[in-house]
Amino acid sequence: MDRYTLENKRVVIIGGSSGIGLATAIQAAEAGASIVIAGRSSSRLEAARNQIEMVRGDRDRRAVVETYVLDNQDEQQIETFFTQVGTFDHLFTPGAAYTRGPLTSDRMIAESCFKGKFWPQYFAAKYAVPYLASSGSIILMSGGFSQRPLDGGASYAACNGAIESLGKALAVELAPVRVNVVSPGTIWREGQEGTPRGDHFKDYEKMSVLKRVGSNEEIAHTVTYLMTNTFTTGSTLHVDGGYTLI
Repeated sequence: MDRYTLENKRVVIIGGSSGIGLATAIQAAEAGASIVIAGRSSSRLEAARNQIEMVRGDRDRRAVVETYVLDNQDEQQIETFFTQVGTFDHLFTPGAAYTRGPLTSDRMIAESCFKGKFWPQYFAAKYAVPYLASSGSIILMSGGFSQRPLDGGASYAACNGAIESLGKALAVELAPVRVNVVSPGTIWREGQEGTPRGDHFKDYEKMSVLKRVGSNEEIAHTVTYLMTNTFTTGSTLHVDGGYTLI
């Protein structure tokens, strides 16, 4: 048997209905896992379910997919979610919603990243632990600003740095459960062609060694590696095309 398979494993992804989360769900299903995805929109979850179920290309062997509507900024909802999910093997927490601003921004913006990205992952880890297999893993998600912040993103950089420190601390506290962090660079979003945001991606292309932005699938590949490599813990993997090197 391939030691890096996810066959007969149960993978939970909070923020799994789109983007990096959905790409990870698809790749994990392709590797044999059953999938639990959670997010705010029931319609997007249903669309994601339909997409994930068909990845094996065999109607008689559709991937097993469960969906849960969840506001990951609500601690009580997170706790209830894990009691409903029950036992599982791997957790990935890419879901985040926040606003970035300079140091002069008001408190709401300053706290936005911690409220929308740090605390949801912190509480997901906290309430997942009683149900997580001792041979399993948690993968948190930070971002390139932790190592190479740009002007106007002080609280955002601090938040991402805090997530990476949290990953190290939890790797020690929760062992033998493995805890790691994936830190993406700029990732292309579908539908941005010809928009001001799409044009902004060209600026980020110039900031990396590889002179391009990344894809959801490239980040997902890293996450599934972290699920299956049983000797990696307490690490942050920077999947950023060399953004942090320039």
